[in-house]
Amino acid sequence: MLHPQARGLLDFMVARGVPATHTLPAAEARAFYRERRAVTQPEPSAVAEVRELGAPGPGGAIPLRLYRPMGSQGTDVLPVLVYYHGGGWVIGDLETHDVLCRELCNGSGCAVVAVEYRLAPEHRFPAAVDDALAAARWVRQEAASLGVDASRLAVGGDSAGGNLAAVISIMARDAGDLPIAYQLLIYPGTDMRRGHASHTTNGKGYLLEADTITYFHDHYITDAAQDLDWHASPLLHKDLSRLPPALVITAGFDPLRDEGLDYADSLVAAGNRASYVCFERQIHGFITMGKVLDEANAAVALCAAELRRALRP
Repeated sequence: MLHPQARGLLDFMVARGVPATHTLPAAEARAFYRERRAVTQPEPSAVAEVRELGAPGPGGAIPLRLYRPMGSQGTDVLPVLVYYHGGGWVIGDLETHDVLCRELCNGSGCAVVAVEYRLAPEHRFPAAVDDALAAARWVRQEAASLGVDASRLAVGGDSAGGNLAAVISIMARDAGDLPIAYQLLIYPGTDMRRGHASHTTNGKGYLLEADTITYFHDHYITDAAQDLDWHASPLLHKDLSRLPPALVITAGFDPLRDEGLDYADSLVAAGNRASYVCFERQIHGFITMGKVLDEANAAVALCAAELRRALRP
């Protein structure tokens, strides 16, 4: 069943007349997404350090935010998670995922570098991919000045950010000069064709709707042929072998559920280590909603524990 807390949240949004994202222009959708986080997100956890940074990218400087966990010293060399926020490649920024990055940082004992990649429709595919790769490369190159261990570098993200993390893991493998130790994929989009059954069964009434996915897709993708490009649809890559170990998390009432499962299965079939956990009673986007959804906090704790285990010395 749908978790009663998730049901209550959805009913609250209907009662308050919260507009669906796909009914808003991109600029308004971004502002609304940023503002509504106060309703569902916990208070931000204190961390040892927060530092605003910028990495050179193909479209100009890429804003980054470095977090170091409570209890760490400035001289400690820490494993690092490069994190890509969700939001359909159209909405989301460093602020919308600040709380989650702090939680992952403290829970895992890792440094976290959050990436604010360029958004569509102003910057369509593959701009987000280009920025995501440039940011990960910069973190590796600047590891010494950041106090992080380049040999223990993970990538991760939720939704569109999970898509980017999966794509960057493949690109890094193929390039051979950016070793990635782990990938954290939280309800990732992996197939732009949008044909998995959960897109239909969960396509209405559970926050992320089929119309919203189409809105995001059409803002990001210029040509339908790009749906078949693995840089947009990592599930379609012909060789998913030799990729970093992964944790794939999905939600039972999420349109993206089946493609997340399919990707986890494909990783294992190709000989990789990949764990899969579906929070059967949850909706898309739940992991940032720990103020109102208890299972969000359980999911964050799981992600942090797996990062800690995978990136230990």
